Amino acid sequence: MKKVFLVCWIAATSVLLLSCKDKDDNTPGKYPFAVRLTDAPGDYESVNIDVKSVLVNTSGTANDNDNSWTTLSTNARMYDLVRLTNGKDTLLADATLPYGKVSQIRLILGDKNTLVKDGKTYDIKTPSAQQSGLKIKVNETLTEGVTYVVTLDFDASRSIVEKGNGDYSLKPVIRAFTTATSGAIKGMVSPAGTAANVYAITGTDTFGTMTNSNGSFLIGGLQPNTYNVVFKVPSMNNKMINKSATVTMGQSTDMGTIDLTK
Repeated sequence: MKKVFLVCWIAATSVLLLSCKDKDDNTPGKYPFAVRLTDAPGDYESVNIDVKSVLVNTSGTANDNDNSWTTLSTNARMYDLVRLTNGKDTLLADATLPYGKVSQIRLILGDKNTLVKDGKTYDIKTPSAQQSGLKIKVNETLTEGVTYVVTLDFDASRSIVEKGNGDYSLKPVIRAFTTATSGAIKGMVSPAGTAANVYAITGTDTFGTMTNSNGSFLIGGLQPNTYNVVFKVPSMNNKMINKSATVTMGQSTDMGTIDLTK
């Protein structure tokens, strides 16, 4: 039996994902964005960072206090970076964001950062991070219908400075890289005022939406594959039109205008 995921079309930029999401995920013009954490190998037994919140900036010239910062839904807790090496990562934060530019990520840490070396636990001093956060440049433009994941590669071995008195301080070396984890199918139908159900089908999975008032449609959150795209037109005795579209990672495949009268 086919799995059917159907979203009522609110606007041309609604998104559909494989997993169940709350209502905010279907807000017109907003798309899933996630931040994950990983670490390059180091010489410590544990490096524990106290993550309080993660914010993203949608302006290239923003300061700490303006309205260009958006706070993501953050999994605020202690993270042992040593456990996040060799390809392992973990979800730090996520949100639905308007498609457009994300210029920076700000990682705000608490004051309980520690490391373990030779069986002994040491505090890590992070004075600047406790005040305004660690800023990481991203400069990514979000495309409609595409799910994005930013991974923060926190290089613990290069970020920790050992002082002569046995104290340790944190001067973070963090690399950010972005992965587009899905693609989308979009287009128009004519006549423009004709309502139609649109389904993208591959194997046993069906993803669906409806055209909006101007005839446009978008099905997002699709894995790279070739899809049978079916248009069902209730006003034309449930006429069915079959097309094909190939989805590429990080891209929105534009099917152009589909003539429903043919």
